[in-house]
Amino acid sequence: MITVLFFAGLEEKAGVSKVEVDFSGKTIKDLKSWAESTYNLGEGTLEHMLTAVNEEFAYDRDQIHPNDTVAFIPPVSGG
Repeated sequence: MITVLFFAGLEEKAGVSKVEVDFSGKTIKDLKSWAESTYNLGEGTLEHMLTAVNEEFAYDRDQIHPNDTVAFIPPVSGG
């Protein structure tokens, strides 16, 4: 099992802040597709989000391992 965290506006769109799923052995890209479909986020919504695995930035091609924590983080803007 892995833990998936949704932050800020993603939490509101998904309706959850945290879920646990069995996604070991798949990639971040696979997880993004699953999350977009499962939580009706819209195709491509997570494409521009930052992704962290165990508090380190990750890429779509990175593989997910058992007990990982994956966080989807919307970009921050400021002035």
